[in-house]
Amino acid sequence: MARVSQEHLDARRRQILDGAALCFARNGFHATSMQDVLKEVDLSAGAVYRYFRGKDELIRAIVTEVLDDVRSAFEAAGRQVPPPPPYELIGTVMTEVLRERPGLRVDGTSYFPRLVVQVWTETLRNEELAAVIRDGFDQVRAVWIAIVQGYQAAGMMRPDVDPEAVARTMISAAQGFLTQQALFGEVPVETLQIGLRGLMGMSEVS
Repeated sequence: MARVSQEHLDARRRQILDGAALCFARNGFHATSMQDVLKEVDLSAGAVYRYFRGKDELIRAIVTEVLDDVRSAFEAAGRQVPPPPPYELIGTVMTEVLRERPGLRVDGTSYFPRLVVQVWTETLRNEELAAVIRDGFDQVRAVWIAIVQGYQAAGMMRPDVDPEAVARTMISAAQGFLTQQALFGEVPVETLQIGLRGLMGMSEVS
């Protein structure tokens, strides 16, 4: 029997993850069955269960991968010295995250924001998934804290500003942008960048 290459195995796993993620984004986790996933990826049950034992394992794999992608994107952008300003950095990351999952794009529309909202909803009833999300949030928050400290070291931000507060605010901006995309349709990432740049340019009125 011919040996299956690792490249083939990785491609098949990618096919299953993308197909399942698209199903979950369209219909939610509860309304999606494993039969729906099998139909979407056009594979036999045996082929899919070779990689994932069931829907819960698929969900966990998808969520973990998404969180890792977001964290890695912010880490890469934040390695620059000094880091790019927040509006530029968050715009770069949002563009990369939305673009790098072609399996979640149908007729030009990205289903990634819908998947994110479905994940958040599922964490309200699934404590195991909530723990994964909390861990991922903590990792992204730590990256943002380091970025803010980089701004302060470069003299781009006042030293008395709380890095934790800025980190949570920037994460909230990204989360809110994805929520708008999911609920109201696609908006250019440039819109988020323009808004953030405008807020950052405000001067205090005495």
